[in-house]
Parts: sequence; C-alpha cells; structure tokens
Amino acid sequence: MLTHPFKPIVFKDTEILILGSFPSIKSFENNFYYAHPSNKFWKILEAVTGYPVNNRDQKLWLLKESKFGLWDMIKVCSRENSLDSSLENEEVNDIAGFLEDHPSIKKLAFTGKKSEVLFHTHFSHLDIETVYLPSPSAAYAKMSFGEKVVQYRQKLAS
Repeated sequence: MLTHPFKPIVFKDTEILILGSFPSIKSFENNFYYAHPSNKFWKILEAVTGYPVNNRDQKLWLLKESKFGLWDMIKVCSRENSLDSSLENEEVNDIAGFLEDHPSIKKLAFTGKKSEVLFHTHFSHLDIETVYLPSPSAAYAKMSFGEKVVQYRQKLAS
C-alpha cells in the first residue's frame, strides 16, 4: 500500500480546491504535485493565469495569487503504474473535515473522472459547487492542449 507523500497546498484565502486522484510515480520522486514531464497541469494553469511555472516557487505563487489550492482524493491505495485505472484499495482523504477547516473554499475542481467519482461516492452530501476539469495527463488525448486551457479557464473562474 502507498500513502500520499505530501501535504495539501492551501492558503488562508484559497477559494478553489483542485483535487486530483493520487500522485504519479514521478510526482512521488519529485515530491510535488503534477511532476510528470508529459503532464500539462502547470502549463495549463500558466496559460489560464498568465503566471510563469518554471520552478516550484513560481507554481506556489501562481496557486496563492489565483486563490487555488491542491490536494488529492486518495490518501492510501495500491497500484501498478501511474494510471488512474490501476489504482485499487483506495482510502479517501477527509474532504469534509478539510473543508470545515478551510471555510474560504467555495468550489472543488476535479482533474479527472476518478477524483470526481470518488468525491461523489463518499461526499455527495456536502453542499459545495463542483466542476470537472479534463485530465491534464498526456494519457487523456481526447482534447487538445488548447481545448483543455479553455475548459480550465471557464471552470476555474470564480
């Protein structure tokens, strides 16, 4: 079993919590969210916000300035590779408790179907706006980079 390797990124004024499923193997190695080189998460946010994402400090600045937070739905799981389809025996994070501790969060955005399905399975009783963002993974090739940017821009608008 694998345990999520890092803490959520959240600020006192975070308004939108972006939730993935579970960090990739590359993210584990780099100890940071969306660290796989072919994952376009940071480049999409750069296009949406206009803030550069050349290093960890710039990524944190982008999140803080945009009032975005980052976390994942899964706390513990087993897997064979980095694909969401390989995740098994999932134990979810305490999203309800987290939202109670961070009352500034007004919207949840899911970076893929797995995180969205897990939320609705375990926390459908919560009264908070939710939006689905297309997966930034290169494995999700149904949409172009530009189409993903448009979706993120529309859905992350506060």
